[in-house]
Amino acid sequence: MNQRLANTSLAQSTRSDSIFEKLRDAVLNGQFAPGERLQEVRLTEQLGASRTPVRAALQKLASDGLLDYVPNHGYRMREFSVAEIVYAFEVRAVLEGLAARLAAERGLSAEHQTALEQSLCDGDRLLAAGVLVQQDRVLYSAINAAFHETIHAAAGSRMLRDMVRLCRQVPISSPRIIVEFEHRDVRRRHDDHQRVFEAIVGREPWRAEMLMRDHVIYLKSAMIRSLPLRGLTRTLEASAG
Repeated sequence: MNQRLANTSLAQSTRSDSIFEKLRDAVLNGQFAPGERLQEVRLTEQLGASRTPVRAALQKLASDGLLDYVPNHGYRMREFSVAEIVYAFEVRAVLEGLAARLAAERGLSAEHQTALEQSLCDGDRLLAAGVLVQQDRVLYSAINAAFHETIHAAAGSRMLRDMVRLCRQVPISSPRIIVEFEHRDVRRRHDDHQRVFEAIVGREPWRAEMLMRDHVIYLKSAMIRSLPLRGLTRTLEASAG
């Protein structure tokens, strides 16, 4: 009887963890708009779960700083200030530059090199048509994330990966969020990936670091250009100078 209870408890814990991870990924990948309310009933239907693990996941996401909780109104996506978004990109530029340098110093494993080459090939294939449609955004998001996350892994530092994950608590700074999805913009970013890869494979640590930093700062500039409020754009450009 005790073993049966233990098995039940373990299954419930595993299920709760799964619900939390799914919701966290959805939040970090931009599936909810800033200020959007996350309704428990709708989420339980979408996830095929009971309300208890969904409520627990929402509470944890709020304690992690990803959601806001308002008594009697429930949970909403946290709205980040312009300054917070800029700082997240700037910190990410330093961390991702360090990851590229460490990967070049350590050398790539066969697994990591294959993964990076695959993401570059996938990007080439996507861009070959010379035009992108909106449906391609999800595909490029996955390609982009795979490239960056493989370099994080190749750096061989758990602390660095944890710190990069903290930056992703400002979801718009995540590699999965793609702004300026015109072909020329994606081409520029993909060419950056190629140069970073070549520096890492060539065991050029400092070049890899500088290229990756410049790449992320360019992404920050793209985010600034995408802001709909011109007054905020001017403020951001001044702070980015």
